[in-house]
Amino acid sequence: MTKQEKVKFVIDTLNKLYPQTPIPLDHKDPYTLLIAVLLSAQSTDKKVNEITPHLFEIADNPKDMVKLSVEEIREIIKPVGLSPMKAKGIHGLSEILLEKYNGQVPADLEALKELPAVGHKTASVVMSQAFNIPSFPVDTHIHRLMYRWNLSTGRNVVQTERDAKRLFPKDLWNKIHIQIILYGRQYSPARGWDLEKDIITKTIGRKSVINDYYKAQEKRKKRK
Repeated sequence: MTKQEKVKFVIDTLNKLYPQTPIPLDHKDPYTLLIAVLLSAQSTDKKVNEITPHLFEIADNPKDMVKLSVEEIREIIKPVGLSPMKAKGIHGLSEILLEKYNGQVPADLEALKELPAVGHKTASVVMSQAFNIPSFPVDTHIHRLMYRWNLSTGRNVVQTERDAKRLFPKDLWNKIHIQIILYGRQYSPARGWDLEKDIITKTIGRKSVINDYYKAQEKRKKRK
């Protein structure tokens, strides 16, 4: 297969498996999505969705959020981890949104990245999912699969994002980045990976990755 044929195979397979791509994080507007994405760093969507209803019941907008102290925010979000940094970021970005943007989340990647605790990936998710502006946020699943599928060198997430944007049509970015995440969780995880169920990697995967998988399987059999 040529690289373009591989890309088409990925797109076709993902569309069959995931024709609908609901946003994994519960939210009702750009602000609540921004907070939810920020909270999801080094946590799970499931855990964030357990915490945010309580947080948003108290404060679902910048004006109400700044009425809380950093410590009060931290107490609510503690279960998602990294709570001191995240609480400080949530309070700080809420202040800036009120001061600079009339309490609205800006639909601008660079402006988002200037907010406290908001990195490139978080900003890209908000651009994609809140404003439907083509973006390709790369998380650990996408980074892993782009390497497994031999569509990127896996050198770093910056290179992976660059390769993904070059290979996949721009009008698909917002949908396919979620599809890849869903596929990675279900069929191609970092741990407990079963290549026989991972049709994409088995069909187009990097030879060294596939060889290493089978070698590891042989070692496990010998141990038994």
